[in-house]
Amino acid sequence: MEMHQLRYVVAVARAGNFSRAAEQCHVSQPSLSQQIKKLEEELGERLFDRMKREAQMTPHGEAFLPRALKILEEVDVAKREASDAHSLLRGRVILGVLPTIAPYLLPAVLVDFVKKFPGVEIAIHEDTTAQLLKLANACEIDFAIASRPIQDPRMEVKDLFAEELRLALPPRHPLTRKRTVRLADLEEEPFIVMKEGHCLGDQVLNFCEQRNLKATVSFRSAQLETIQALVQSGVGISLVPEMAARNQRAGMPQYRSLVSPRPERRIVSIWPKQRPLSRAANELFKQIIANSKDL
Repeated sequence: MEMHQLRYVVAVARAGNFSRAAEQCHVSQPSLSQQIKKLEEELGERLFDRMKREAQMTPHGEAFLPRALKILEEVDVAKREASDAHSLLRGRVILGVLPTIAPYLLPAVLVDFVKKFPGVEIAIHEDTTAQLLKLANACEIDFAIASRPIQDPRMEVKDLFAEELRLALPPRHPLTRKRTVRLADLEEEPFIVMKEGHCLGDQVLNFCEQRNLKATVSFRSAQLETIQALVQSGVGISLVPEMAARNQRAGMPQYRSLVSPRPERRIVSIWPKQRPLSRAANELFKQIIANSKDL
């Protein structure tokens, strides 16, 4: 059974005549008649009673016609949707992202993206790097924005930007009066870091350890905003991403840069090597790159 045979059946049913149906389908009458006969042989039943000047549907033909129409309609819908997806008139992208990145990077990215592709739906999944890797490998997200190191050979890894981790201090902390802050100045200071499993917490502690500073952790949290609120209240200090420190407003900590070498994190985009980005996902990826240049 072929699609053009279904179209010929529908055309004859509507025209009531093989000749007119052939004209509407832009084929010769013998060719149209042959194809319908071939379909009837495959089905084992006649679809039309052929008379001299008209063709009437048999009971089998009347039962077959609604199914043929439904198949043709579904094919047409599939073609339109494929065409819309190619033109990005519609589509869906599932983006995985670290919670320490999402609220600071994505708003501007998505505003610009939606202006270009208003028919594409974006679903945001915030999680740790380890969980994002699992979701990417399971093809449950299209791609993710995460932080190095990414130790999974199955992943395509594209660098986006490097970001300084800035020292967050309570407003009246003595170190806010210093023009330059050294890592040695942080001895005995209580640290507030992300909870276990969040790469930012590991990055802060690893930076301290590599430079022989034994950080005393007083509090841990899964939310960067909570960490900054705790710092502002005076119970400790922290190292926070530049994109979060840039979001200055009332009731926020004071931020300082440590002297070189400054701590930083490297932000990357990842997706499975065996699953290239869809057109919609690739356009979102390009928008993220474009916005990253302003950071």
